[in-house]
Amino acid sequence: MNFQIRDAIKQNVQGDSAAEFRDTVQDAISRGDEHLLPGLGVFLEAWWKASSEEEHQAFTEKLSKTFMN
Repeated sequence: MNFQIRDAIKQNVQGDSAAEFRDTVQDAISRGDEHLLPGLGVFLEAWWKASSEEEHQAFTEKLSKTFMN
């Protein structure tokens, strides 16, 4: 079986409001279950593709600072 996780995740959240996305992300993080990480990765990929170079720079700088410790 050829299961496309990206497509399944996108279909599952299609039409969600900003508040619903926030709740989904917060829930995934608070649970700490590793099986939810691919979904967050799909969100990051979609955000990255829709973001400007300035947003990429700000994001990667924040990530770098976050993981310095």
